[in-house]
Amino acid sequence: MKTRLVSLSSTLRLAYIEHGSPDGEPIIFLHGVTDSCRAFEPVLRLLPERFRAFALSQRGHGDSSRPRGGYTYRDMSEDVRAFMDALSLPKAIVVGHSMGSMVGQRFAVDHPDRVDSLVLLGAFASMYQRPGLKEFVNASILPLTDPIAPEFVREWQLGTLARHIDPRFLETVIAETLKVPSRVWHATFTSFLGTPDFSGDLSRLTMPVLVMWGDCDAYASRDDQRRLMDVMPDARFIVYPGGGHAFHWEEPMRFVCDLLLFQRSIPVFDHQRAQLVHA
Repeated sequence: MKTRLVSLSSTLRLAYIEHGSPDGEPIIFLHGVTDSCRAFEPVLRLLPERFRAFALSQRGHGDSSRPRGGYTYRDMSEDVRAFMDALSLPKAIVVGHSMGSMVGQRFAVDHPDRVDSLVLLGAFASMYQRPGLKEFVNASILPLTDPIAPEFVREWQLGTLARHIDPRFLETVIAETLKVPSRVWHATFTSFLGTPDFSGDLSRLTMPVLVMWGDCDAYASRDDQRRLMDVMPDARFIVYPGGGHAFHWEEPMRFVCDLLLFQRSIPVFDHQRAQLVHA
């Protein structure tokens, strides 16, 4: 898929890929930290043409601009708003994975009128005072220098998986991660640590929400999912048994089917309470 660039300001450009009908229903995909728009290529290829799908490379990632600062969830959320304005998209379905799930949450809270529905993959309830995160950042992220070792990046991406994926796609993901300079790793993770818990704000959301999680996720915990469902009791919750943090890479066809079923169910789903699947 061809990567395009859109200017959001005089200094910031975002890379993205687009798939589907120009007149289709807009859907925006937001990737995880150190990934890029190409992280959703397998998914976009499976979507029906009735969608106009966009996968963004968020600031600092892929082929997007790498400003010196501005790596908070709110900064990235405002980039989504500016992207939608630049492409004249009044509203869209917003799908976020990992870091992208936090950006999606922030965007839905700050701009609820721009979100048709919200889909969260491998989502966190909050990164604030997350057990072990500060120690991990200090020990593994802040010491990173350029060029970042390919061995580190490969291990990093393999840690998101619980099952094998297409080796060619894995190499694409690794190559995209190697584009991210160490200062962006430092800035994004430092911003994670400095973000206050805003999960309570999600209780104000009125759009349909789908929360999806692999029960072998090494990063987003079951407690995260319970917290999200506590504050959004009308959300739907889907578990991928044996799925890792990037379960949409492991089972892209199932993910697309679940996404389509959710969108079709929205007219009758709005006020049904979803139940967590307990271990």
